[in-house]
Amino acid sequence: MTNIQLMLKITEILSEAECYNKLRTMCWPDGQVLCPKCLSGNSHKIGQEDTKRRYKCIDCNRHINDLTGTLFQSSNLPLKFWMCCLYLMGLNVSNRQISLELGVSEKTAQTMTEQMRTEIKNNRPKTTLSGEVEFDEVYVVSGHKGHPASVKKGRKPRRRRLKGARGRGTLEKEKPPILGMIQRGGEVVIRMLENVQQKTIRPIIEKYVAKGTTTYTDEYDIYSQLNNWGYERHSVCHSAGEYARDDDGDGFCEVHVNTMEGFWSLLRSWLRPHRGISQEKLPAYLAFFRGGTQYQKMGAWIT
Repeated sequence: MTNIQLMLKITEILSEAECYNKLRTMCWPDGQVLCPKCLSGNSHKIGQEDTKRRYKCIDCNRHINDLTGTLFQSSNLPLKFWMCCLYLMGLNVSNRQISLELGVSEKTAQTMTEQMRTEIKNNRPKTTLSGEVEFDEVYVVSGHKGHPASVKKGRKPRRRRLKGARGRGTLEKEKPPILGMIQRGGEVVIRMLENVQQKTIRPIIEKYVAKGTTTYTDEYDIYSQLNNWGYERHSVCHSAGEYARDDDGDGFCEVHVNTMEGFWSLLRSWLRPHRGISQEKLPAYLAFFRGGTQYQKMGAWIT
């Protein structure tokens, strides 16, 4: 494997011109260059560069280029390194492997991936779920890796990986819960919680789920007030061995949370290569996973 890596790196088969062309396509799909300061589309190109093009905004008289106002504006790395990094992140490659593929230090690779995940998290589009929505929660073992000041004083050092508390976890017990809400045939919203209590989940549900929506849950009592909050609730009892039920007699078991359960299965597999994500960084990883293959639509969050 080492010999192969010495023979070929992904950055060697991409040109800067190709990357800039792709960037312009994603940022300005209609070909109209928007000024990041005044949002005007009244600008003209300066010079004949094939890579990073320069423009002048007629309305505010500002000089801009393809990277102005983007995450890459102040980077010393060529754009193709960022493009390759984003592609590898979409393949769920670890930071260490990304550093090997790009030929940069592990610290540089970690900084690049953290910046892109944070940008995605901070620029998530507003989502409103409606129709039929499934609710469920999952618990991820997550401590304070890389944040020694956040580790409880007096705690004995661990010789093996963090196990987390048994049963339903909390942020304090280093096993934070993640609430999932998925619209059947539509979008999904996932949020890391401090705990699983009704006062914790209610503001999130009311923010992202339209009133009157038909909801499906398991028997967990944190969802018992959904009807009082303005939602129609149907539930299955997993503890009794019930995982799907046909209430309307059409032969189709519409009452279930199997869609959300399948999503959790994918999430667990996706988190595995990253080997110990801290609580501080977990929301950014969740935001990137939630985007899935939409990482290719980079123009939504780099401008």
